[in-house]
Amino acid sequence: MKKLASIMAVGLTVLLSTTAHAEDMLQIKGSDTLINLVQRLAEVYMEENPGKYIAVTGGGSGTGIAALINEKCDIANASRLMKDKEISMAQERSVTPKRVVIALDGLSVITNPDNPVEKLTKDQIGAIFRGDIKNWKEVGGSDKPITLYGRQSNSGTFVFFQDFVLKGDYSQKMKRMNGNAQIVEAIRKDSSGIGYVGVGYLKDAKDLSVIKVASQTGGEYASPLNSEDVKSGKYPLVRPLNQYVDGKPSAAVAEFLQFELGSRGQEIVLEEGFFPIPAEYEEFNSALGM
Repeated sequence: MKKLASIMAVGLTVLLSTTAHAEDMLQIKGSDTLINLVQRLAEVYMEENPGKYIAVTGGGSGTGIAALINEKCDIANASRLMKDKEISMAQERSVTPKRVVIALDGLSVITNPDNPVEKLTKDQIGAIFRGDIKNWKEVGGSDKPITLYGRQSNSGTFVFFQDFVLKGDYSQKMKRMNGNAQIVEAIRKDSSGIGYVGVGYLKDAKDLSVIKVASQTGGEYASPLNSEDVKSGKYPLVRPLNQYVDGKPSAAVAEFLQFELGSRGQEIVLEEGFFPIPAEYEEFNSALGM
């Protein structure tokens, strides 16, 4: 009986502790591109600030933004900007989305290392993913049909790539994957495959080819793995990685945002394969009081 009472007491203690933690826990939801980075930022922040609790989950930028609109999270991770209709929905619910830029991404087009194609223009990439170019021989490769790998429509990367690169609709033959890691794994196995991922997913992926991209025919080709090419804009597929909060953030949210934007947070951004924010976004964040 004593042993049973002891077990029950421990269980009650754990339950009460978990409940207390849940009440104080920051909830961060959204972008698959950002999830590994923000999980690592949260881990380090909690290590350095005992008693602080943060839960980070994915589901895509659209999922995170919807959660913020419906007041189901404190911070929404988004690899794209909020849409006008999302801002209107938020305002209807008395939510005032405020954007903070925490990192820079060189969105990367990847192929299997057996593929001889090393360079493409932005227009060629768009034509490939629209299905206008169907065979690698059309862009200087082998006589093989192209296999397309992309993301689901709730992904911010799906939207950014469609708006900025395709400027049209994806081919119906594109295989829609649930995340960056799934695209990486698929390309490893498919010598005809091509996909797109956040640059942070390439830091441990040595067995992939990363396409050099030119903004136009006759332009200079640049790599997303070159930080100077990304920061200068020479690499054409650069985007900010964002977090959205509701209005003026609470003290707990503001403290975590300041950690992310501070020297230690930006070191972690670099360690996770992304790029620290340049001066223009530091000024943007400062205008929001960050």
